[in-house]
Amino acid sequence: MRHSLRALLGVLLLGLSACSAGATGARPLTVLASWEGAEQQAFEAVLAEFERETGIEVAYRGTRSVSQVLRSDVQKGRPPDVAVLPNPGELARYVDSGDLRNIDGVLGEEPGEQWLPLQRLGTPSYYTVVVKADLKSLIWYRPGTLPGPPPRTWADLVALSGDLTARGRTPWCLGMESQSTSGWPGTDWIEDILLRRSGPEVYQRFAAGELPWTSTQVRQAWEDWGQLVAQPGAVRGGTNGALLLPFGDAAKPMFTTPPGCALDHFASSRISGYQQYELPGGAKPAVADFDFFPFPVVDATAEPAAQPAGVSADLAGMFVESAEAKALMRYLASERGQAVWPSRETSATFSINRNLLPQGVYRDPLSVRVAERLTSGPWCFDASDMMPATMSDAFQRAVLDYLGNPSGLERVLEALERVRAGIPADERLNLPCGR
Repeated sequence: MRHSLRALLGVLLLGLSACSAGATGARPLTVLASWEGAEQQAFEAVLAEFERETGIEVAYRGTRSVSQVLRSDVQKGRPPDVAVLPNPGELARYVDSGDLRNIDGVLGEEPGEQWLPLQRLGTPSYYTVVVKADLKSLIWYRPGTLPGPPPRTWADLVALSGDLTARGRTPWCLGMESQSTSGWPGTDWIEDILLRRSGPEVYQRFAAGELPWTSTQVRQAWEDWGQLVAQPGAVRGGTNGALLLPFGDAAKPMFTTPPGCALDHFASSRISGYQQYELPGGAKPAVADFDFFPFPVVDATAEPAAQPAGVSADLAGMFVESAEAKALMRYLASERGQAVWPSRETSATFSINRNLLPQGVYRDPLSVRVAERLTSGPWCFDASDMMPATMSDAFQRAVLDYLGNPSGLERVLEALERVRAGIPADERLNLPCGR
């Protein structure tokens, strides 16, 4: 009964907002995000449901340069009503400047406890809604194409990579090109290795800018990555080829006969990407044509699935306070709002709302496994997304520099350390890791 009353009150509040908007002829709500193409269509379906329920019109703008566009709009004094960013570190700076409005008292439902620090951006107040989340720390493969069972430990993974190379096969699918954010797939590699090798406490210090880039732990993570991908024959097209290959196309050879690459380190969003590829003969891959295993552990006595996983999320924040903007934020956080995108066919979008799991929103076993992990933990948020923009940008460029010249690692790390040392402590975001 309590939940029914809460839902009824939410609908009534949305309705009141709609009446107010309709009566005053208010301008459309403006929403800025990075989604284009199929992702834009999916998010616009979410907004369409909101418009249908409330009568509040929404104008969406999608751009891959969302951070730069938002920064420019804020500086001009014309911010969007709501913006969606994948970078809590960047949103935290807008809290400091007073441009991001808190949404205390707006949300009708709370996510799992481990998500609260993220939605509060390290403050006592709520500032964001998780529109969707991704599970990282995954390695994808084609069932039946590996010479043995999926590796459990880092030593097993290194051995598998070497075994595949010795058999004349290419172990790794790898692509770094992503327009203004090229290099980010490599940052995920470094973060996963650091988390597995050094643990959540060290990872949290790294994400918060408290651990030098020249530290033993960080240097070891880069060297470990090079041990896999910088070896001759380890990457299709070599590391220089990976610099120019769009990340969305990197795993296409995994679906050829024989596979052009065997392993793909990527987040849960890859599920929808794979289903857009083609198998020999022209058919689209089905979910049964691929699988994942957790990123291997360094400690052979540990269980990979029980270790903290990396996660990322797209966070909505309110930049112009109004009844209509609050209604949209409330809807995006609601159970019905959270269900729209994940329930779309071939969607690989995941909600942090655990109530969706028993409702059949997730249509295949892989998606159910991902959703269960996202809503149960333990996890650590993507470190580069928590960093100030100057640091995360430098991290992405450093990945490209390293792949172009793996022998120049010391120079790369020293350059990153100079950037870190120049960032004031109050510009760093420190969120719990391993909960």
